[in-house]
Amino acid sequence: MRETLSRAEARRVALRAQGFGETPVPQPSGSATTRRLSREIRRMATLQIDSVNVFARSHYMPLFSRVGAYDTASLDRLLFARRAPYTEYWAHQAAFVAAEDRPVFGFRMQANRERQERSNYFGVDDRTVEWVRSELAARGPLRPAEIEDDAVRAPRGPWWDWSGVKSALEYLWFAGEVAIAGRRGFERVYGLAEHVLPAEVVGRSVPRGDAIRELVARAARAYGVATLADLDDYWRIRDQRAVRVAVHDLEDAGVLQPVRVEGWTRGERPLAAWLHRDAAVPRRIDAATVLTPFDPMVWFRDRAERLFDFSYRIEIYTPAAKRRFGYYSLPILLGDGIAGRIDLKADRAAATLRVQSAWWEPSRPADAAASVAEVLGAAAAWQGLESITVARWGDAADEIAGALGAERHESRPEPVELAPEEPG
Repeated sequence: MRETLSRAEARRVALRAQGFGETPVPQPSGSATTRRLSREIRRMATLQIDSVNVFARSHYMPLFSRVGAYDTASLDRLLFARRAPYTEYWAHQAAFVAAEDRPVFGFRMQANRERQERSNYFGVDDRTVEWVRSELAARGPLRPAEIEDDAVRAPRGPWWDWSGVKSALEYLWFAGEVAIAGRRGFERVYGLAEHVLPAEVVGRSVPRGDAIRELVARAARAYGVATLADLDDYWRIRDQRAVRVAVHDLEDAGVLQPVRVEGWTRGERPLAAWLHRDAAVPRRIDAATVLTPFDPMVWFRDRAERLFDFSYRIEIYTPAAKRRFGYYSLPILLGDGIAGRIDLKADRAAATLRVQSAWWEPSRPADAAASVAEVLGAAAAWQGLESITVARWGDAADEIAGALGAERHESRPEPVELAPEEPG
């Protein structure tokens, strides 16, 4: 195995580990098989959820970025079918994980139970929790509104807190007693874990040290090459001492090897990093796509800067007048680098993909505009949009509009201020 990596090699290792540079789905069929979609999810080990839907919901996008256009209904069936192979839990954040992996998060469930017992962290009283638990036991999986409606019709006791139904459901989910039984629209359906998941999953328990070692191993495989902070952040473990113990165990087992990456430093000192034994060091990566802000390639901003020299923040919480790049700008991946960022909005009423702003990074390739035009054409077709318009905001906007032959719209339209909903 390698003892040193250049920064470019580390980038290509990371991209290949995440599934970039492989054969995309043939166009124009867009018929990615369920097996291919499942393979990509398992390669990432988690698929983060976010409710912002300006272009496409975030959990759909990592698959588009890796396999090209696909039927999102295929992913819905994979994620939401009865006894689906995936379930939702708080992994990196709210995310889909393999159902059989849920016991690995048992230490997190236990910590949430202890937080509630210690300080009522979830802000709900015990009697409301017990009543919600009994409703799910008697009636099976339910949407929060269905329990709340029942609460309104029921005789009110002196201690009922009907407004606490959602908080009780969230607590029971975080504590592991409840699992997500699907979604109606984007609203969760909650059920007791034993009603939703296989018995062998509900009944399993993994000791904390073993669980963290397994999670670190999966993060290392998914990243290819990583620092201690990277491995800690992948699952938001927030315990670098435990992560370090896991890394040393995995070194001893031959799963990880220490490696030095050019340019990965803290001050003048090199950052410790590790290469997974399955990591490949490809000579090149041929990728052309956009990334969701919640893609593992860029979700840890410090790592994105180390890999791509790319400083990235989304501006959904920034007042419109103070936005530098746009409401929900998406990184543009070309080859093995980030070529720019582009703020996309699907105007479904007009069947139009609107490029609200577009910006270049200094390292973009010479043919970047033509490549981005192809990416945008594929993105529009994937979303069932018939045309593309480009605003005049951003130093890449004119070139991209020219490559597309696109119509233009107002350069800095006032976006609808969509307060991001809670994940899930």
